[in-house]
Amino acid sequence: MQKSISVTLHRHKTEAVRRFHPWVFSGAIKRTEGKPAEGDVVEVKDEAGKTLGVGFWGTGSIAVRLFSFEKVDSLEDLWQQKIAAALAMRQRIGLTEHPHTNAYRLVNAEGDGMPGLIVDVYNDVAVIQTHNKGMHAQAGLFAEAIQKAMGYRISAIYDKSVATLAHHSGDEHEGLSGKDGFLVGQLDKTEVQENGNRFLIDFQQGQKTGFFLDQRDNRALLANYAAGKKILNTFCYSGGFSIYGLKAGASLVHSVDSSAKAIALTDENVIRNFGQLSDTTHQSFTSDVFDFMKTAEQDYDIMILDPPAFAKSFSARHRAIQAYTRLNATAFKKIKPQGMVFTFSCSQVVTPDLFNGAITAAAIEAGRKIKILHRLTQPADHPVSIFNPEGNYLKGLVLYVE
Repeated sequence: MQKSISVTLHRHKTEAVRRFHPWVFSGAIKRTEGKPAEGDVVEVKDEAGKTLGVGFWGTGSIAVRLFSFEKVDSLEDLWQQKIAAALAMRQRIGLTEHPHTNAYRLVNAEGDGMPGLIVDVYNDVAVIQTHNKGMHAQAGLFAEAIQKAMGYRISAIYDKSVATLAHHSGDEHEGLSGKDGFLVGQLDKTEVQENGNRFLIDFQQGQKTGFFLDQRDNRALLANYAAGKKILNTFCYSGGFSIYGLKAGASLVHSVDSSAKAIALTDENVIRNFGQLSDTTHQSFTSDVFDFMKTAEQDYDIMILDPPAFAKSFSARHRAIQAYTRLNATAFKKIKPQGMVFTFSCSQVVTPDLFNGAITAAAIEAGRKIKILHRLTQPADHPVSIFNPEGNYLKGLVLYVE
């Protein structure tokens, strides 16, 4: 453990922590003992001196992110226990030995009691992504814990955060894993299966950890409605929804993304699943989605609206809601009668009620009669702690447009 640092909470600000909420806001702190720097381990106490939890210090409005609600003697032992428990849950829900799926989320931040840590498994590669300095400093211990829990099943462990820091700063940021980001092994890319569909994972250069695993169940749902339909997949990234639609018998799929790299990856995945590119069944477009939709023909049976997070902070939330309204209104105006829209928000600060409000405003603007068929969220390997409902970040609706 590090130097001894503790914070004492105001008497009336302890209830959330006692209910196992993992965030301590700066305004809840009465006094600090020691001089915490970002990433330091901090013990959280009540005014009577009782330990309420232990976490990493941060400089934002969330001052401490708790990874334990009791004293911690060894971080190494703690991470091994938590990662073993996370793996046991994925085994229990049938993902670790699935015959047609070998990609899943192993650690989902607060959902697995490790705020700021994401670990995704792609076949025999584990990709670590950390979102605070404290977690980043523990990457070597996480790699050891993953190896201990998963053994021979993992041949490479990649720390995406090292590469991200190096890219944004322009220097090497070698850290624990060296400038290339590998903590264990070495591998360029890997291929995974998801419900029998094949995807190339570029975990080094790709978005997030390389793939959007949180849409697995929602892609499978699309397949139920895709046969014989013309589909528009916007913000397609590597073509996840596109591949599912094509495999299910869609007559034509258009994949749109502003990133040329994303479109190249989509085309590669089409080839991997079907052996070749064919303009008669799939066409890809490197374009701004809003610009593309303005000029698109009004003959799509299904539209998928899966944009990146329009808001990453409360200050950006209003503009994000406006963007969701504009995007969905355009889709509602364009889609064929009896069409379907799969629409999503992954912005954590946009609540389900706010997202529903944006969609309602879009429906009013479009002047179409719209019904909700499904309410969608993230899959079981992206669990949400019942004490931290903010972890339920992915919101989706399947809408029927008369």
